[in-house]
This record gives sequence, C-alpha cells and structure tokens, in this order.
Amino acid sequence: MPADDKPKGPASYFPSIEKKYGHPIGHWLGLVQNKTGLKHMELVSWLKTEHGLGHGHANAIVAHVLAGTK
Repeated sequence: MPADDKPKGPASYFPSIEKKYGHPIGHWLGLVQNKTGLKHMELVSWLKTEHGLGHGHANAIVAHVLAGTK
C-alpha cells in the first residue's frame, strides 16, 4: 500500500484495535455512537473501564466518532 493510502489520525489505530480486542472497528464505533450525552473523556473512561481498552485506543475511537467521520 502506498504511503499516501495509509489511514491517518485516529483511523490509523483501527487495525491494531481490531487485532487486540477481537471485534471489528464497527463494533467499537457503534458502542460509542450509542452513548449519548457524554463528553470526550467520559467516553474514553467508559471504554477503558467497561470494555478494557487502553487509553490510546479508546481515545482514537472516541475522537473518530465525535469528528463525525466514517
């Protein structure tokens, strides 16, 4: 894959998130999308405590969802 085609920003974490936690990225994005009314760091903390994600992975998922990108 050419360097220009590699995901950038939060999406660059997605392959390692899928590998480490055993769920497709859509699973994690959907969980966050369904948690309404929480702030960024509240969502990060929720993913960490309820689902065992590391801080960087949780932050990438939340940032992606809150940015409104798919």
